Amino acid sequence: MSSSRRSSRSPATVGGDLRVALTRVSRRLRAERGEADLPEGQFGILTVLHKHGEMSPGSLAEHERVRPPSMTRAVNTLTELGLVEKVEHATDRRQVVVRLTPAGSREVAETRRRRDAWLTKQLSTLTGEEREILAGASELLIRIAAR
Repeated sequence: MSSSRRSSRSPATVGGDLRVALTRVSRRLRAERGEADLPEGQFGILTVLHKHGEMSPGSLAEHERVRPPSMTRAVNTLTELGLVEKVEHATDRRQVVVRLTPAGSREVAETRRRRDAWLTKQLSTLTGEEREILAGASELLIRIAAR
């Protein structure tokens, strides 16, 4: 594509193209799952706990922007699968906190490994120049996401 063609594209046009591309790549990455083959919402709970440590079900619901009853159902499912455990709150015995089990940590690691492997395989088919373009685009997308 010529540089004049690239510079003349409007933010709306680029935005539409990016939205479609990011949605497709994201959908394809989400298809790569660990052994438990969790729905994305349940895997998201594991990743939050992996990153932030134990949390109350209410805090998890707030973080994931879901209603508390929905979070309770998801946490119960993950507990039954042995991926999280509910333990007594350190200072308030009326509350529980949810924490990742070793099996949950392994599920996060395996899902990430599979997703990274898929993406690495796709990137290996590109030229060095194309990978550099994507590296620059990644930095820009990270900036946009941080706003």
